[in-house]
Amino acid sequence: MKNKNVQNREYSLLNLLTQLEDNRRKQGQRHPLHILFLITIMAIMQGAKSERAIARFAINNKESLIKELEITRGEVPSRRILAQFIQTLDFNNLQNLFHTWTNKFVNIKKGEWLSIDGKALKGTIKNANDPMQDFMSLVTVFMNKKKQALFVGKINTKKENEIPKVKELIETLDLQGITFSLDALHAQTNTVKAITKTKNNYVIGVKNNQKNLFKTLKKTAKIKSG
Repeated sequence: MKNKNVQNREYSLLNLLTQLEDNRRKQGQRHPLHILFLITIMAIMQGAKSERAIARFAINNKESLIKELEITRGEVPSRRILAQFIQTLDFNNLQNLFHTWTNKFVNIKKGEWLSIDGKALKGTIKNANDPMQDFMSLVTVFMNKKKQALFVGKINTKKENEIPKVKELIETLDLQGITFSLDALHAQTNTVKAITKTKNNYVIGVKNNQKNLFKTLKKTAKIKSG
């Protein structure tokens, strides 16, 4: 059996980030991929919301970053390099590594409540009034009690739908005895089946997208209140 400290290092975020697939040309690899990622994470944690802001964070903290991250080139990545990194990052690869990390360090006990919700990425929306537009959305599995994100799935709304993505996430998590809370979009037979099949529970909102069920629930509520 592995020593606990060795095991923790093996599954540390830094170690896992070194496993990111690097698709850059050899000539363009001025900085290791995990260094670019760590700088991006720290910048976002400091409130950066754009490539320019991330690059500014790197410049403002140049000496500390070079020392703590052991950057051998003696310079921090430029805005162009950071932008290229963000634009070409393999999301699926990152998603799997993130799940490996959270699965190792976040203890989920039976009886916990997990919320699943999808949010559109603001920068990908061109016209909020156009229901047919193509934009990116992230579906997040969130641990309410500890306020931690456990898993994130990406959706291209022109090619994919949030409903099957949520079903996929529930099956991927491989949990039992959990209560999932979802909004009315997921009042779907297949979603409920996926939850009960994995021996979990659910609380799902109901609106007019399920008219018969909505009417039945309203009728039942009136009977009980009466």
